[in-house]
Amino acid sequence: MGDNSSSSEVHSKDQPAEGVSKVEIIDAIAEENESESDNPKVAEVQTDPPTIPITKLYPNQNYPEGEIQQYPNDDTMKTKFNKDEIKRLEKQEIGFEGLNDMRRAAEVHRQVRRHAREFIKPGKTMTSIAESIENATRLLVEEKGFEAGIGFPTGLSLNHVAAHYTPNAGDNIVLKQEDVLKVDFGVHVNGRIVDSAFTMTFDSKYDKLLEAVRDATNTGVKAAGIDVRLCDIGEQIQEVMESYEIELNGKTYPIKSVRNLCGHNIAPYIIHSGKSVPIVKNNDTTRMEENEVFAIETFGSTGRGLVVEEGVCSHYAKSSSLTQQQINSIPLRVPRAKSLLGSITKNFGTLPFCRRYLDRLGEEKYLLGLKTLVDNGIVQDYPPLCDIPGSYVAQFEHTIVLRPGCKEVVSRGDDY
Repeated sequence: MGDNSSSSEVHSKDQPAEGVSKVEIIDAIAEENESESDNPKVAEVQTDPPTIPITKLYPNQNYPEGEIQQYPNDDTMKTKFNKDEIKRLEKQEIGFEGLNDMRRAAEVHRQVRRHAREFIKPGKTMTSIAESIENATRLLVEEKGFEAGIGFPTGLSLNHVAAHYTPNAGDNIVLKQEDVLKVDFGVHVNGRIVDSAFTMTFDSKYDKLLEAVRDATNTGVKAAGIDVRLCDIGEQIQEVMESYEIELNGKTYPIKSVRNLCGHNIAPYIIHSGKSVPIVKNNDTTRMEENEVFAIETFGSTGRGLVVEEGVCSHYAKSSSLTQQQINSIPLRVPRAKSLLGSITKNFGTLPFCRRYLDRLGEEKYLLGLKTLVDNGIVQDYPPLCDIPGSYVAQFEHTIVLRPGCKEVVSRGDDY
C-alpha cells in the first residue's frame, strides 16, 4: 500500500579453526530443517477458485518460508561459528515474534493473487475484481475480527492513478484492454500485515514499464538490510528505475520514479509505521533495524513522476497517534460521528478500511459522520494519488522481515 550498508554480526564464544559466512550458516540451518518433521506439509490441494483455508492446507501450522537473501556485503563479513552456535542462531532466527503469522498471511496472498491473475480480464468491473480478491482472502485467512483478515482495502488503481483507489458503492468502471492496473492488497494474521502489489497489463507495449518497476523493486529488496540507510536504498532504486525508457505510440518516454511515493515499515495493525523508504535519492540517513518489517514498493511513471491527491476518496484509517483519552476529549457535535467511530474502532481498530467495508457492516448515511471524524483528525482520509492524465504508472511491492542473520522476502512467489 503506497506511502506519501552493513549488516549485523553474531559473535561466538567458541573459536573453531575455520570461519564461514552467514550465507553458509543459513544454508546449514536450511539443511538441518529439511530433516525435521515439522517442515511445511500440504494436506490438501487448493480449489479453483480458492476456498480452502490455509490452516487446512498446512495442518501442522508451519507455513512456507519466504525467499531468503543475504544482507548487503554479507560475503565480506566473516565470523566463526561451531555447530552449537549454528543451532543457537537458528533459534534466534526463527524466534521472531509473529514470523509464522506473516508466513501464513503471505501464503494466503500468493494463493489469492494466483487466482486473481486468471480472474482479472478486460470487461470486468472494478467492483467485481475487488470483491473477488477480498472474498477469497476472507475465506483463506479465516477472517476472525482482529485475529485474521484483510490488511487494507484492495487497491485497483488504473493508468495515471498510482495508489489509493478502490471502488465505492455504485462505481461502474470497467477494466479495458489498454489499461495499466495496479493490484495492491494486504492480508493480516494477528495484526502482522503482508503488503504486496503487482501490475497487470493486456498489451505488450507496456512491457518495458513493468520490467523497470519490477527491477527497481527487486533492487530495493536486495539493498535493504540491518543498519542500511534509507537514502542509500532510494538512490539505488532511482538509478535502476530511470535507466529504462518506453516507446508508446511512436514517442519515447523516460520512466521516472514517483518521487513523493515511498515504501514504509509495518507494525502490528499499523500499515505505515513511521519510517519511509524513498524511491529516489534523498537525505534521510535513518537506518533500518533488526527485526523490522518493511514494505519495499516502487512506482514508475511515464508522466511527471509526481502525484497529487485527486478524486473521490475511498480509503480511510483511524489515527494510530491519538490516545483514547485524546479522542474522548474531542467534541463531536454530529451524533452519527460518535456511533460511526464506535463501529470503526470495533471492526477495524487502526487497520485501513473503505466505504464498501462500512456498507458491508450495514452502516447507512454515514458520510457526514465520516467527514466529521476526518475533520477532527480522528480518522485520516487517503484520496487517490494521481500523476498527469494520459500517463501510466506501474507498481510492484514486497514485504520483507529483517531477521538477525538473514533477510526474508515473505511475500515472494513464483510470479514476482
